[in-house]
Amino acid sequence: MRKKVLGLVLTIVMLISLVGCSSNKDVSTSGGDATKDTPAATEAPATDSTTETAPPATTDKTFKVGISMPTKSLERWNRDGSYLQQQFQSLGYEAELTYSDNKSDQQVNDIQNLIADGVNLLVIAAIDGDTLSTVLQDAKAQNIPVISYDRLIMNTDAISYYVSFDNYTVGKLQGQYIVDTLDLDNAGDKTFNLEVTAGDPADNNATYFYNGAMDVLKPYIDKGTLKVPSGQTKFEEVATAAWDTATALDRMQNILASYYADGTQLDVALCSNDSTALGVTQAIESDYAGSNTPIITGQDGDVANLKNLLDGKQSMTVYKAVANEAVVTVALAQEILAGNKPDASLTDKFDCAATYDTESYDNGTGKIPSYLLVPDVVTKDNYKEKLVDTGYYKLGDDGYLVAAQ
Repeated sequence: MRKKVLGLVLTIVMLISLVGCSSNKDVSTSGGDATKDTPAATEAPATDSTTETAPPATTDKTFKVGISMPTKSLERWNRDGSYLQQQFQSLGYEAELTYSDNKSDQQVNDIQNLIADGVNLLVIAAIDGDTLSTVLQDAKAQNIPVISYDRLIMNTDAISYYVSFDNYTVGKLQGQYIVDTLDLDNAGDKTFNLEVTAGDPADNNATYFYNGAMDVLKPYIDKGTLKVPSGQTKFEEVATAAWDTATALDRMQNILASYYADGTQLDVALCSNDSTALGVTQAIESDYAGSNTPIITGQDGDVANLKNLLDGKQSMTVYKAVANEAVVTVALAQEILAGNKPDASLTDKFDCAATYDTESYDNGTGKIPSYLLVPDVVTKDNYKEKLVDTGYYKLGDDGYLVAAQ
């Protein structure tokens, strides 16, 4: 691995050292002859921040990147926005970051302003993947490449690439955890009760999470090993607008009051992410009449949910290292701005697991070339190995996990 570039702010060096994914590729921030290395990543925090290397190369042009994130109200988007902005800035780019308060109209305005500010590339995590086609035509008209980040933007040919985790696999991991934990393949005549809480209908990823989990669980539902007392299994019935914790809480309270008030045992609460799992957990704590602790799934590794995981309230979360997602995105942006056409060979430059996919993600105008990272299951039994030893989190004075940076 080449030497790190001197002149990166110490906090950036520490950030990159925490990330389990990096790119080795030399790409100029100007598209000319001067080049910079993407900082190397290790699996543990750096212990020596005084390495002497050459100063950053000067360039005739500094590219400007616009980053549009959905909201600050969910912990993960704060992490995504911060990682992206810091890594772009560490490479000498200007990076303008906006948050749109989960309001689609505001995100349209934010993107319009980024275009007006003269950005050379856009990275967008859409609030509603169906509402950006018009504003992105303005980007296309000005030859501004667009990376659809984490959530696929629909019905526009302005998208250059998609970077995300393998979202169908996220759901499959949740479903398989349930199958394995309950040993459903050897259940015999025993039955288990399941309730499902899915994500935001406006988020294209929510259906991938749901379909991945339900494809694993459907054979057991069809067989009768898994029963759903509420009868609510269709995505439209179990979706949660804006991934809102309070909405998930209210819905689960209604389900518990209607179908479990007599002491009927709830065995599994399949929740697509941690914010919905938080609401479902609160409902179970306050309104569930059964004596058992149901299995509760999640996704994202939010701090509040990791506390619940250590306390035995939530069973698992699918962790997506957003720092890795940011590193892949920045490496992709470097290639694009250097005038190259990224393909499968770019994945060879990463230290983390990622695949190049040109078939799976169609946004309504065609299949979007995608870089997909691999998520990981975190439980009370392996959280130290998966989250602490890798440097993503650390244990606070109270014994609970906090973000490492």
